[in-house]
Amino acid sequence: MNTVEQLKELLRREGADFELLRQDVPVLSAKDAEPFYDVAKAAPALVLQSDRGLVACIVSANRGRLDFQALKGAFGFEKLKMADRKNVQKQTGYEVGTIPLVGLELDCIFDDALLQYDYIYGGTGDALTTLKIAPGDVKRLNKIIGCL
Repeated sequence: MNTVEQLKELLRREGADFELLRQDVPVLSAKDAEPFYDVAKAAPALVLQSDRGLVACIVSANRGRLDFQALKGAFGFEKLKMADRKNVQKQTGYEVGTIPLVGLELDCIFDDALLQYDYIYGGTGDALTTLKIAPGDVKRLNKIIGCL
């Protein structure tokens, strides 16, 4: 688990195009984010439970509900569902709603629809800090196993 400072150092070291945005109130959902940035550019990092362990899924907030049957077929999973909150925190150190876009060290499914934006917004591991980052850097800095 990385602190916000460790995440900042990782992003600097990797030459990412990013900014850390600090809020006075926690941002744990798109509704919470509305006063701070364009939620059309939100990229929640979801954690899924598969037959091969936890998998990150970084998706466009515009996508709507995930089709787990389609994802299973596309990526060769036998089982796939949203991971249990307690299991996510136990295995990653992060609470659901704060999952960072970068530095999670899980295999990752990435939504290529995010590449249409100059910047996307997502988690840092801290509910009071949002990551504004070029989507190509998110894709480059994760262990991508496939794209939507």
